[in-house]
Amino acid sequence: MFISDIKRVVEQVSRDKGIDRDILIKALEEALGSAARKKFGNKVDVEVQYNESTGEIEVFQFKDVAEVVTEPDIQISLEEGRKLDPECEIGDSLGTKMDTATFGRIAAQSAKQVIIQKMKDAERDAVYASFIDRKGEIINGIVQRFDRGDIIVNLGQTEGILPSREQIPKESYRRGDRMRALIMDVLHDTRGPQIILSRTHPEFLISLFKTEVPEINEGIVTIMGAAREPGIRAKFSVTSNDSDIDPVGACVGMKGSRVQNVVQELRGEKIDIIPWHIDPAKFVVKALSPAEISRVIIDEEHNSMEVIVPDEFLSIAIGKKGQNVRLASKLTKWHLDVISETRYSNAMQDGYDSLVSLPDIGISLADALYEKGFFSAEELSKASVEDLTQIRDITEEDALQLIEIARDHILSMDDVDETSKEALGNGEDDDHETSDGSDLPKASEEKSLNDENTSGQVLPPDNEGSDPIDQRK
Repeated sequence: MFISDIKRVVEQVSRDKGIDRDILIKALEEALGSAARKKFGNKVDVEVQYNESTGEIEVFQFKDVAEVVTEPDIQISLEEGRKLDPECEIGDSLGTKMDTATFGRIAAQSAKQVIIQKMKDAERDAVYASFIDRKGEIINGIVQRFDRGDIIVNLGQTEGILPSREQIPKESYRRGDRMRALIMDVLHDTRGPQIILSRTHPEFLISLFKTEVPEINEGIVTIMGAAREPGIRAKFSVTSNDSDIDPVGACVGMKGSRVQNVVQELRGEKIDIIPWHIDPAKFVVKALSPAEISRVIIDEEHNSMEVIVPDEFLSIAIGKKGQNVRLASKLTKWHLDVISETRYSNAMQDGYDSLVSLPDIGISLADALYEKGFFSAEELSKASVEDLTQIRDITEEDALQLIEIARDHILSMDDVDETSKEALGNGEDDDHETSDGSDLPKASEEKSLNDENTSGQVLPPDNEGSDPIDQRK
């Protein structure tokens, strides 16, 4: 089969479709082999070759030289073989060039279908290969159509899909609108590669800043993390390896030009740029800005922090519907409990009172326990003998007795606690918020701040001037 411009056609299709040239030639060879077997049967031994120099696709039929011919399709007599090759012997295999014009219309149609299918498969593989390494990049496209809430985007070489869950709330598009989105995933589907796009992923925010801030691409400024509530608010943290460059200022730009470009792309989403700090407690304090923080108590075992704020800053620290503390928790990867100073002081006082109320424990012993980090009878009941014996004048026998007294006290209070919970079950508490949106009271783990003495009330020992960031081991 000779096509005068087959080289040009193969090269053009390879360029237009992004398909490797060798794959196209192999598809043509398989198609002609299929057409030959369609015409002459599956027993025929056929070999197809593409001749680079002539641009011809040659089809050869091979037959074995036999003394007695029983199957003419695959055998040839010695006499006939000698006409093709005078030196052939019995058992040799001789190939003859076939005239592809004799294949017929049905065989030609079969070849066409094979070529089309092979080209489709090759095109799908080429698209998948070109996009699989681009995950995490921003891509531009044009809105093509809408499918049950999803947006189909024309990316030029193929189409991408922006699922409804990956769209910014209250954001609307019309057919023909230009769109920027993040390549979130590339799936190899039987119908072709699926390019999954996103405009809500935190990486989209990070990639937008990478395009706007040259210092990020140069490696001077590093984005440490990001958290978003798409279309409403976002927080992301940055740091700089050059002391002369302010990472926050670099991201904001002259008169806010850089950050405003990102805000416009995200349809007015408010963005908080937080300076990253290696100390997790200080990082949390910055992440909860603009609220003022009185004290942070770290519980490394449960990867959580208790944040105490002045009463007037409680609503600011929590944010609208818990938004500020929720984003800060995602950004810092710590579970955060925000508590007002009043509630914190009351909780600490209640814990101290529970120690004083234990049998055989006086104020001096309660003070000693309190100073060593046992702030309530409940914490004392969970203490180990080794921890308690570190307190002066407490022997191993005394430690066991203290733990037993605390446990008995906790058990005796269970019925009272159940009754209290039922009574307060329908009440509301507005001075405590956790980063997961729950609103539950929590036993305090640190000394109280600015306690005021009242008549007839025993206060825990005062520790003014202590570090506002404490750590529970």
